[in-house]
Amino acid sequence: MNTVFLIGLPSRMEWIIIILAILLLFGGKKIPELMRGIGKGIREFNDAKNNVSKEIRDGMSDDVKKTEENK
Repeated sequence: MNTVFLIGLPSRMEWIIIILAILLLFGGKKIPELMRGIGKGIREFNDAKNNVSKEIRDGMSDDVKKTEENK
């Protein structure tokens, strides 16, 4: 018999347990510092993603210009 395990989003009770575990592990004073670190990491990731996208677009536009010049 095949058993299928579906992974979904945590329910309301699971979120409460997760939040309580974070509070116990880090304490109330460390949570703002943790959130700042997470925010900074997300911001750096988005900046890197935007830079890569920009480089790809610039490279594609350079290829189009070279192709038009060769005609």
